[in-house]
Amino acid sequence: MRPQRHRPGTGFTALHLVQPVDGGVARVVLDLVGAQLEAGVRVAVACPGEGPLAAAAARLGAEVHGWRVTRDPGPGLVREVAQAVRVVRRVEPDLVHAHSAKAGLAGRLAVRGRVPTVFQPHAWSFEAVGGMTGRLAGCWERWAVRWTDRVVCVSDAERRTGERAGIRAPWSVVHNGVDVGRFGPAAGRFGPAGGGAVAGPSGPADMADTTAARAALPQLAALPPGTPLVLCVGRLCRQKGQDILLRAWRQILLQLPRARLVLVGDGPDADVLRAAAPPSVLFAGAVPDTAPWYRAADLVVLPSRWEGMAVAPLEAMASGRAVVLSDVDGARESLSPGYEALCLIPPEDPPALAAAIGALLRDAPLREAIGRQGHQHVLSTYDVRQTARAIADVYREVASVPRPERREPIFQ
Repeated sequence: MRPQRHRPGTGFTALHLVQPVDGGVARVVLDLVGAQLEAGVRVAVACPGEGPLAAAAARLGAEVHGWRVTRDPGPGLVREVAQAVRVVRRVEPDLVHAHSAKAGLAGRLAVRGRVPTVFQPHAWSFEAVGGMTGRLAGCWERWAVRWTDRVVCVSDAERRTGERAGIRAPWSVVHNGVDVGRFGPAAGRFGPAGGGAVAGPSGPADMADTTAARAALPQLAALPPGTPLVLCVGRLCRQKGQDILLRAWRQILLQLPRARLVLVGDGPDADVLRAAAPPSVLFAGAVPDTAPWYRAADLVVLPSRWEGMAVAPLEAMASGRAVVLSDVDGARESLSPGYEALCLIPPEDPPALAAAIGALLRDAPLREAIGRQGHQHVLSTYDVRQTARAIADVYREVASVPRPERREPIFQ
């Protein structure tokens, strides 16, 4: 993010309640915080101190309030709600914006509609769990609408999933966005107007771009020139489907034994995934900046089991990289029109994933064409500045509605 310029305040205070504090949710929140500060909004962020979000938000100039809240519901919920109440009283916001299921649970129990409230699920919690837990999560979301002035979904598909679950909410769809300056391809890769020709089976622009990017990353500098490199960026957890990718990877190595796979991210499944991975898989861990990793890759893959709209594919396309995605919520909306047959695969289908990855790794001109189209698609549709403007419109609409007297007092 760029350093914030001081501007006259708007007199409006937004409080973001956030859990989780890493991955795509943190990226979305930080982009919003930066844009809101730039617009003169007083911004407060309540989140756990662990993870990158708190420090990054403070560097941008937001007020950061420690909030000891875990990812999952449990016996600590009463304490988490009480802490949220104290933060709300301290900040006195004009609007509360709760991000993801746990912050949406604790935050809405704390506020109970007395402050204009926006909830952004960033993928529905009831998709993550089955059985009784999933049914309870769905019941909660249907009930909590009474304390929600607006539910913001990051894709039309995410909204439709909510509607199928019986959630009757006031909806807005605001697509995730990308800082296109940060995640653009290497200078000149697509020519001065985003065009440029690809000659030969490797594509000189693509080869020069990836070779320079790999040389700048110590973990990749020793790779032989021309090594096919697949990248997956995401938290190492069941949602993101890296275990599915590892099952597909063994089939890919039968076709392309020189290929290498890089997993960027950390998470609860790290040890299990490491134990299952062949030597051709590199675990890079959490990295401070994913942009150079996208530029070093030939292809970016995200085999998620569920999403709202994942941020990593948008970043990859902004970087000029072709992507392969599982066909979950938001994936079709992310892609450039016309590439669904090549770039979308059914969820939890390792053979189909292996076939899609192998086909694109063997066809550099096609990858280059998809990358070029994806870059232009993100520039025109998923610029983070458009996202910030759309959220600002939501805030104006929600904050202008008088508070109904029937709403309960803040939790004591």
